[in-house]
Amino acid sequence: MPKISVEIPGELLDDLDDHVGDDGKYVNRSDAIRASIRKNLDILDEIDARHNRLEDDE
Repeated sequence: MPKISVEIPGELLDDLDDHVGDDGKYVNRSDAIRASIRKNLDILDEIDARHNRLEDDE
């Protein structure tokens, strides 16, 4: 799996960390960020579908 480096404001990272770990929804930061990216891509696909901008896989 490729690794990337990103800059994240401290307040966003603090909020993210509230959801990571034994008491959180995510095992680690990477898991949380991957889930967030997937969710964002799903939302963008829904928007594109509403505007008939999705390409057919055929």
